[in-house]
Amino acid sequence: MNAMSNDIHLLSGAYAVDALDDLERARFEAHLDICHDCRVEVAGLREAASTLTDATTAIPPAELRERVLAGIATVRPLPPLAPTGPRAPGRASRRRWFPVLAVAAALALIAGLGAVWQPWQDEPERVLTAAERVIGAPDAESVSLEVSGADATVYRSKSRGQAVLVATGMPPAPDDKVYELWLRDESGHLEPAGLMPEGSDHTVLLKGNAADSTGVGITIEPVGGSKVPTSSPIAVFDFAEATA
Repeated sequence: MNAMSNDIHLLSGAYAVDALDDLERARFEAHLDICHDCRVEVAGLREAASTLTDATTAIPPAELRERVLAGIATVRPLPPLAPTGPRAPGRASRRRWFPVLAVAAALALIAGLGAVWQPWQDEPERVLTAAERVIGAPDAESVSLEVSGADATVYRSKSRGQAVLVATGMPPAPDDKVYELWLRDESGHLEPAGLMPEGSDHTVLLKGNAADSTGVGITIEPVGGSKVPTSSPIAVFDFAEATA
């Protein structure tokens, strides 16, 4: 997994105008869950941009969205000011608003119709799944293996205490068998963590607390699963080899 900027707060402006890619958006929205300042700032940025012009009903040029997003992608807000004493309320936040306000003003000029196209209003805000929140968590780490010819990656967030398996091209389990997932503790004991569904591509949120786990195993078990493994693991994802 690629590491995000050391200061995730800098993405608030780009997020407010929908200029992040899917991975950046997932990780920033996970950050919003724990950062009150960023939630307030995003709301303020959107409100400020929307008041720059009186919107009227108009159809913008077809190429407007691409041109605007291409420009927005290069804009990042300034970092917060380092406190040197009592801070005037909103001082740092106002500095970080200016790039976004400039982009919003450009939108009005480009449209030339007295209407502002606001990219965040194109679609309803999507709620992240539990698996996406793990994958996008600031402390997410991952380890990848080839399993029976399939590409498989396990993501783990200690802060959330959860792990997710993403597999592509998984062959079917043998007749009357299923793939079962396990969380491994420090003693090597495997705790049942759920079954993989049928199909070749999976994103599975493991059951149980993964915060203190040392790895994830996959075994082939009778239909319905087992309380303890009845076969040797076909794969073990060792968190000691995980990368951020």
